[in-house]
Amino acid sequence: MSKPFMFEKPIGMRDTLPNLYATKKQVRDRLAAEIALWGYQTIDTPTLEFYDTVGEASAILDQQLFKLLDSKGHSLVLRPDMTAPIARLVASSLKEASFPIRLNYQSNVYRAQQHEGGKPAEFEQVGVELIGDETVSADGEVIALMISSLQRAGLSGFKVAIGHVGYVDALLLDVVGNEDRALVLRRYLYEKNYVGFRQHVKELNLSSIDKDRLLKLLKLRGGKEALQQAADLIQTEQGEKALAELTQLWDVLESYGMDEYVKLDLNLVLHLSYYTGVVFEGYGNDLGVPLSSGGRYDQLLEKFDRPAPATGFGVRLDLLVEAIGKRAEREPVTCIIFSKERREEATKLALQKRQEGVAVVLQDLSGVADVDRMSEQYDEVIYSIGKSKKGGQ
Repeated sequence: MSKPFMFEKPIGMRDTLPNLYATKKQVRDRLAAEIALWGYQTIDTPTLEFYDTVGEASAILDQQLFKLLDSKGHSLVLRPDMTAPIARLVASSLKEASFPIRLNYQSNVYRAQQHEGGKPAEFEQVGVELIGDETVSADGEVIALMISSLQRAGLSGFKVAIGHVGYVDALLLDVVGNEDRALVLRRYLYEKNYVGFRQHVKELNLSSIDKDRLLKLLKLRGGKEALQQAADLIQTEQGEKALAELTQLWDVLESYGMDEYVKLDLNLVLHLSYYTGVVFEGYGNDLGVPLSSGGRYDQLLEKFDRPAPATGFGVRLDLLVEAIGKRAEREPVTCIIFSKERREEATKLALQKRQEGVAVVLQDLSGVADVDRMSEQYDEVIYSIGKSKKGGQ
């Protein structure tokens, strides 16, 4: 293996320059402020977790995990998401806390990229988990909170697509008859490969009526009217139960005044086995990929010996910043350039201005090769250099 060039970074890793950092901080702070108003408590978890616990329980594919060994030979992973670590925390450090528990986080997560050039392997998520509440009201709360948080962050013109794993599973199993055949179709939906889905349906040994039912699944998008169209395709108790939950959910979102931001997408599949009920994705400003997602995952806590229903969402901060499209305005910075004999005077002036809330850089004149060029990066320049003083102070 050749040695990397001096300026190379590992695949998927990125530098964050000052202006982007300031923008991300501004957006992050707005998200956090809105989430706090809804009563969610902030936590953090270790960057490193055991593979045998959090790694295996995570919804992230095994080949996307960063794995390493500690000094005792234990397999570790860089946390690939925050849901599994929070489930571990709730089952351990918060095992005495009564349900429901409302938690939020602002954390970097890590997912190895193999051949996907340009995709980040490290990115920041801001999100919430509502644990211990199985009601549709809880599903509605996290969706409404996600919408409210995106609004607070400055995003406009976005939509949230809502589906239900139970409906997709019920329809596929009812039509194709067994889990293996349903899994093939579900994978096409997960990959959003609708062309492949249609082609596969055409090749199945099914009646024209059943093929039509599967193909109509792809068209189940829109407002509340899509629920009736979905009901016409389903004939099982599981499917009817899922549609009843979506009907209740729509009513909940109407009570929040959030229904204008949502649309139903009954073929939405976010993961092949992780989610158990309502799922959703947020899209904004022609970004092309979802900038937020979430859903109900009622079986994860069982893996940590504290069974509980749960739901939540995560927002990709980098994608949200891109969708908003506005960079934060840089805070004004004053530079005081001083000669050594005027150091005390310059220092006192800097202290005074900082107490007034002004950001100040103190720069020794002897450490500057080109004063004029350096001065261009500051909003105000004050010279404190004795007889050769050029202006300002």
